[in-house]
Amino acid sequence: MSTERKRNARLFDVDRSSVSSEGYSLDGKLDSQRHSDILQKRETLPVRKQKNEFLDVLKKNQVIILVGQTGSGKTTQIPQFVLEAVEVETSVKRPKMMVACTQPCPVAAVSASRRVAEEMNVIIGEEVGYSICFEDNISDKTVLKYLTDGMLLREAMAKPLLEMYRVIIIDEAHERTLATSVLFGYLKLVLGMRPDLKLVVMSATVEAKLQDYFDGAPLMKIYCVHHPVDIFYTIKPESDFLGATIRSVVEIHQREEPGDILAFLTRQEEIEEACHRISEEIGKLGNKVGPVEIVYLHSTLPPDMQQKIFEPAPPPLVEDGPPGRKIVLSTITAETSLSIDRIAYVIDPGVVEQNFYDSRVGVNFLMVSPVSRDRADMRASLAGRTVPGKCFRLYTERSYNQDRHGQTDPEILRSNLRSIVLILKKLEVPDLRHFMNLPAEEALTRALKELSDLGALDDKGNLTELGNMMSKFPLDPQMAKMLVVSPGFNCSNEILSICAMLSVPNCFREGFDKVKARFVDTDGDHLTLLNVYNEFKCNKEDLSWCDTNFINYSVLKSAQNVRQHLVQCMSRCEIEMCRTYLYGPDYYDNIRKAILAGYFMQVAHLERTGDYLTVKGNQYVYLHPSNFLGWKPQWVVYNEIVSTSMHFIRTAMHVRGEWLVDIAPPRYYLKNFPNSEAKQILELLEKWKEQRKWKREESKNKRYVPRKRGEEVGSREVHRKQEREESRNKRYVLSSNCAWKREEEVGSREVHRKRERGDRERQWEERKRKCATRKQ
Repeated sequence: MSTERKRNARLFDVDRSSVSSEGYSLDGKLDSQRHSDILQKRETLPVRKQKNEFLDVLKKNQVIILVGQTGSGKTTQIPQFVLEAVEVETSVKRPKMMVACTQPCPVAAVSASRRVAEEMNVIIGEEVGYSICFEDNISDKTVLKYLTDGMLLREAMAKPLLEMYRVIIIDEAHERTLATSVLFGYLKLVLGMRPDLKLVVMSATVEAKLQDYFDGAPLMKIYCVHHPVDIFYTIKPESDFLGATIRSVVEIHQREEPGDILAFLTRQEEIEEACHRISEEIGKLGNKVGPVEIVYLHSTLPPDMQQKIFEPAPPPLVEDGPPGRKIVLSTITAETSLSIDRIAYVIDPGVVEQNFYDSRVGVNFLMVSPVSRDRADMRASLAGRTVPGKCFRLYTERSYNQDRHGQTDPEILRSNLRSIVLILKKLEVPDLRHFMNLPAEEALTRALKELSDLGALDDKGNLTELGNMMSKFPLDPQMAKMLVVSPGFNCSNEILSICAMLSVPNCFREGFDKVKARFVDTDGDHLTLLNVYNEFKCNKEDLSWCDTNFINYSVLKSAQNVRQHLVQCMSRCEIEMCRTYLYGPDYYDNIRKAILAGYFMQVAHLERTGDYLTVKGNQYVYLHPSNFLGWKPQWVVYNEIVSTSMHFIRTAMHVRGEWLVDIAPPRYYLKNFPNSEAKQILELLEKWKEQRKWKREESKNKRYVPRKRGEEVGSREVHRKQEREESRNKRYVLSSNCAWKREEEVGSREVHRKRERGDRERQWEERKRKCATRKQ
């Protein structure tokens, strides 16, 4: 860093008089009018009043726990406080050290970094940057980095002691994501080996267990004064949460005072449907109501779309007409570090979509479940940040008090642990005994077994060469295995594109059914996604082509970005890039085999009843309505199970039973399978495989039946070799008409031929002598 940005403050020895209340700019530029407005606004944040208190506590302790409600400013201000106090300017002999601030989701990391860059009056990606999965925006100048908790774990795989960081801030600890729980355990080990490292844990709720886990670390509270929020409950339970949410939005827009609306929904598909229906309902009201701007917010939204939630509401259509209103439809992403101003009304349906892993049957379910009381309170508090607000809960008060848990269960207790165990094996963490929340032993055993089946672990539980390569990809182990082994099926380029399309949101927009015949492959969704991506590239990434075919352009651009990052990972692992001839007979079969090589644990069989039964878990499932198969093949491989009223398998593809027997590892099939039609068919296919193998060996080395009595039974190849040797040196039997030769010994054919030549020469000389005698 240049000398004009060099700070006088040493590590935590801050001269309070030297810290300006207006902040500073790392590039030394004068504040613009916009920058001045931003600085003036941030001075109103509650956390600014306790800046000196925070720095004093952090100076005296290695770990500090900070508790503050959402909207207190801790996400944007605490990293700047730390940056002011930490000596990021190191000597030439030592590398520069940074400050890291983790977030539970990519949207929060990107938004927070941009906001801090504006406050510090620097360019995003230089002094302040962010790092999320498949996207980095940092440089050599970066001193403050926002990143997801999963990315910090992956950085630890390259540098186990995280030497590049001086202070690590774990934000939104109350979310208790899977990566955050693992970070707690791992950082506790690192803190013991690095006394110079400091840790700040920030949460919106007070958890005594968290303070005890870090050996009585000091707890500091941020005092916030919010506007009052009125909470309303329904008289009776709602069965249709989506319909009730839409009705509530329309009624608020008709009857309530000006103010923006925030409505929570469970998934992206519901958000898109709600947007369409709300637009129709408000459109029917005409000029009786003001205009609305409906914006989305979910974890996989592209960064440019995320910024729309911060735009102001639209103006009235006519002067002195009804005011406009902004309507934000969001998943749980809005509960995290994002602060949306001017929200006056919150609609809480009381449900959230979560992953639940059943370790007994080895099936991962995506289910809609009730929210906890602390999550419901957090949603209600979003309505009172800037103005008095109202929260409409679409469930009864009795349900809130009696039917809901007090706190959200940590994700580590209800998730598949494959990815985390693979990372911990790479980090050489011996066990999980020091972790704050220990997962069920059955879930941990299942994760080790599945990694062993995938070939990532050997019989002793150590990481194999294949597992080491799999750990370097920011993907689920099954998808990483599919990508790593794809060169063996000569289709790594195609598998790269499929992985990229599976890592981004749904790319199809409403109306795609009209043109889907151009892209759909009846063998499955994976091949359809590949066709869409290939056509997108063939049409030179044309935006108008996407609009014509009802495809989301920004999603495909995100898939292209993901693919480029995966190509770099493959290059670092020295994995071959190859492809099968497009018009060859094995093109699609090779792709399907490569996908099956990674997802062989997620296969379903069509039973006689017409329903699908998972091969390993023995669960009845149904094809998701969004699939492109168009028929019911006997065997399908799928990516996930989505549970609503029934269990649906999503992103499915047709495979063959004999492929499953050939590709899946022998120790996975078939001894542990439950009794079913699928097991019986696979057993027959296994026997057929053994018969084919025996016949190939038999034809290659077939047993030879001797023609002569007394010969030993041997292989045909051995006897043929002996016959060839005998033919070269065969014993010659003299003919009976040669009386003078009868008493000669039987010799080799060459010897007898030589003798015969000599006999013929003697006979010729005798004839010539007799002829000469007659003439005389």
